[in-house]
Amino acid sequence: MARFSGVQKAAIFIMQVGKDRAAPVLRSLREQEVSEIMAEVARLSNLEKEAIEEVLNEFRETFIARAHVAQGGYEAARELLEASYGGDKAEEILVNLGVTLVAAPFEFLRRTDTRQVLSYLQDEHPQTIALVLAHMNPDAAAMVLSALPEEEQRDVAQRIASMDRTSPEVIEQVEAILEKKLSTVIQQADFTSAGGIQSLVDILNRSDRATERLILEGLERNNPELADDVRNRMFIFEDITTLDDRSVQLVLRQVDAKELAIALKGVDQKVRDKIMHNMSERAAANLAEEINLLGPIKLKTVEESQAAVVRVIRVLEEAGQIVMSRGSDELVV
Repeated sequence: MARFSGVQKAAIFIMQVGKDRAAPVLRSLREQEVSEIMAEVARLSNLEKEAIEEVLNEFRETFIARAHVAQGGYEAARELLEASYGGDKAEEILVNLGVTLVAAPFEFLRRTDTRQVLSYLQDEHPQTIALVLAHMNPDAAAMVLSALPEEEQRDVAQRIASMDRTSPEVIEQVEAILEKKLSTVIQQADFTSAGGIQSLVDILNRSDRATERLILEGLERNNPELADDVRNRMFIFEDITTLDDRSVQLVLRQVDAKELAIALKGVDQKVRDKIMHNMSERAAANLAEEINLLGPIKLKTVEESQAAVVRVIRVLEEAGQIVMSRGSDELVV
């Protein structure tokens, strides 16, 4: 069986999922990564069915393994994989995933009462708080963040968003202090990616609206570009399917038809269905025709139109005309 490089596997995967599903995946990658994958897509041809199945099976196994590690740590992941695939196969999957017996940073926080974490963190430096929250479960991190003083919330939020890679020495030092406070420590042997804008977005999506508004207002004053980036990621264009029909109709009244057509180019069918379901039959037919007449469009152009629609949605939400659901929001009818 032929062996493929990581880029080749990514190209095979992209080729198999279809353009509608591939588009959001490619949008999440860096430009250089997209270029490398597309180059391999162009080169690969006449692949054997067995080779394709091998790559897709490896992707499925890796996805399952990552989910197990994220939910329960290394030992829990190994036990679950052994039950599914047997010992040797489970070990192979974890090795391919790059998972070793070294636990993830701050994994012990999954087993620690959030109130204890808050008690420890409330007197710590904002950078220390940001580091710990970036490694916590977003739901627990949101609870801790919302309990901090207002000024500190803004400071910590901005530090999480601007955080990228943290040296193992810093992580070990913070964990060593936590060991004294909470009687648990985990060592990390390599640089750890944590924090960043998406980490802050995950936390804010699980925060109450007062906390969200407070932090975004602080970001707007100190770093308007960062605030815009955070807002755009908190509600992406595809999330329009989560809006109720009345809200979608309000949005459509304020969006230019040509821009809407561009925004819908290449999106998942359920997004198109959500939009067209809230239009008259004639308007939906005209929109479908407009999309077909557009022809190939640069991804950047599509993303700009989608961002314009999202801005309309956010303006309507801020005006109280529509309600956007959050991760744990429940609606009462």
